[in-house]
Amino acid sequence: MRRRDFITLVGGAAGTWPLAVRAQQQALPVIGFLYARSPEDSSAQLAAFHKGLAENGYIDGQNFKIEYRWARGQYDLLPSLAADLVRMPPTLIVAGAEPSVLAAKAATSTIPIVFVVGTDPVKLGVVASHNHPGGNATGVHIFTTSLEAKRLDLLHELIPRDALIGILQNPKFPYAQDQLAQIQDAANQLGQRIEVLRASTPAELDEAFATVPRDHLAALSVTADPFFDTRRDQLVALAAQHAVPVIYQFRQYVAAGGLMSYGINLPDAYRQAGGYVGRILKGEKPSELPVLQPSKFEFVINLKTAKTLGLNIPSGVLAIADEVIE
Repeated sequence: MRRRDFITLVGGAAGTWPLAVRAQQQALPVIGFLYARSPEDSSAQLAAFHKGLAENGYIDGQNFKIEYRWARGQYDLLPSLAADLVRMPPTLIVAGAEPSVLAAKAATSTIPIVFVVGTDPVKLGVVASHNHPGGNATGVHIFTTSLEAKRLDLLHELIPRDALIGILQNPKFPYAQDQLAQIQDAANQLGQRIEVLRASTPAELDEAFATVPRDHLAALSVTADPFFDTRRDQLVALAAQHAVPVIYQFRQYVAAGGLMSYGINLPDAYRQAGGYVGRILKGEKPSELPVLQPSKFEFVINLKTAKTLGLNIPSGVLAIADEVIE
């Protein structure tokens, strides 16, 4: 081959490389990630989600791409965020928390959806049954909204029997009334007096905690809600400022200085969701993948916080803790 021909051949091939790379990138499946929370409080969930994908052979940027949409606790943004994703359209949508999956389901009945929700997805109307979801959605049911009674029971063990417990709730959460009904039933069975505090903005959280000394609340239970997760640091700081014992839904609150939590391992739920995304990308149908459930529940206590509050945790309560942070 003459030198001139060789140079022409190499030059022509080099000119096609960027086009080939672009074509490959365009051909990658796209995952739409619709989340009611914010990226700042979701790093552990995201790492676990990517781990679940990697366990099925999927690496971000290599054989799939991801498009994130964050509501940052502002649920009214989710319908437009879901519609924006559907216009792309993605290969599938991951929806984190009830407001997200409801928005995703309203936006599409054909694009596969993998959800992580705390409310029964059958009750939400997003699957026909746990074993046979039908339709275009499946995922992980993490039970957070059905654990309100247990959290109240644990808090009840720490305070005098005639004391008043505050229940912090976001009225904009889709199943706030169901949460409150469960808590009220549990309070009646325990003979526990409760007072409901409502907040759906950072300023309202400050106002809610200001009622603690005024109404002589002995403790608070923060209900399961993605908005509260986006304000985790604020909640923990307010609890310290007002020197009030508080129980939360996830371990992350206790690691940040909160007193107690009872719930599931949230990152592991997102690892499971990542696994389902990988299986769907390989061709399985969400209608045939049963809704998954967590296998472990965690009760975590921060003894350093208890000491700061001057609170003696009963030995019986310590004995049932899965983790004690000292």
